[in-house]
Amino acid sequence: MTSMRVAAVDCGTNSIRLLVADVDPTGLRDVVRRMEIVRLGQDVDRTGLLAPEAIERTRVALTSYAEQIRDLDVQAVRMVATSATRDAGNREDFRAMVLATLGAEPEVISGDEEARLSFSGAVSGLPDAVPPVLVADIGGGSTEVVLGSPVGAESSIVAALSSDIGCVRLTERHLTDDPPTPDQVGAAEADIRAAMDEIRQAVPVELTRTFVGLAGSVTTVAALALELPAYDAARIHGSRIPVGQVRSVTSGLLTMSRQRRAGLPVMHPGRVDVIGGGALVLRVLMDALEIDEVTVSEHDILDGIALGLIR
Repeated sequence: MTSMRVAAVDCGTNSIRLLVADVDPTGLRDVVRRMEIVRLGQDVDRTGLLAPEAIERTRVALTSYAEQIRDLDVQAVRMVATSATRDAGNREDFRAMVLATLGAEPEVISGDEEARLSFSGAVSGLPDAVPPVLVADIGGGSTEVVLGSPVGAESSIVAALSSDIGCVRLTERHLTDDPPTPDQVGAAEADIRAAMDEIRQAVPVELTRTFVGLAGSVTTVAALALELPAYDAARIHGSRIPVGQVRSVTSGLLTMSRQRRAGLPVMHPGRVDVIGGGALVLRVLMDALEIDEVTVSEHDILDGIALGLIR
C-alpha cells in the first residue's frame, strides 16, 4: 500500500496539537508537528463548563491548523478531544466551533480510547522498549496509564485506566500560591496517591519491564534533568531519567517562583504555571509504583491517531 498524507489533531485540557504525516503500514514520517497552548480546560474542574474565552483561543489556533491542512493536500483528517471536553456540560458549543472551523467533527473520546491511542503512538517511536511496557500519558486534565506490548505494527493492550489527575486540574484545585505551600503540595499529592491506588487495582503494574512517560510535563522534566541549554526533542526522545533525578527536578519546580520557572531555557511559556503539578504526577507515580527510571517519548496520542487513519 502506498503512503497516505493524514492530519491528526489532539485537543487536550492545556494544548491543541497538529501532526501532518505521510503514513504507510510500516510507520509514519512527519511533515509538520505543531503545538499551541490554549488552556481549553480553564476552570472546567470548578464550573463543569468550557469558558467562552477558552473556546475562542482554541478556534484561533484551529483556524491556523485548518489552513495548513488545506495547503498540504491532506487526504484524511481526524481530530480528537479529551479530558476537558469529556467533562464539559457545554461541549456542543465546542463541537459546533470545530465543525465550522475544521470542516470535521471532533471525536470526544473515552479515557480508554485515549489510553489506547497514546500507547500505540508511544511504542511506535520506541522500537527497543522491552515488553510489557507501561505507558503514562500525563495531560492537563487526566493521566492515562496503560500496560501492553508492541506486536509488529500494532499493539496489544493488557489493561488501561484513565484518571482525573493532570497538571491543569491539580494546579487549579491545589497549587494556587507562588510557589505553592507545602500543605498545597501535600493535598495535590494525596489526590495523586488516591489515583495510584485505583491504578494498581486496574492495571497489573508489577509486570512492567519498561516504563514510558509522555506529554509535555514529562518531556520538560527530562529536558531539565538533562540540563539542556534549549528544548531539543531529538535529545529528549528515548532518554532514560532515573527516579532520583525526577524527584530532584520536581522539588525544584515546586519551590521556584513563577518568574524563575519562566526563566528556564527549556520551559514553554504555556507550561510555566502548571509544570509543578505535572512533574508531581510523574514523581508520585514512579514512587508509588516503585519504578526506577522513565524512558521519555516524544511520540504520543498524535502518532496513534495518525497511524490509526491508515490501519
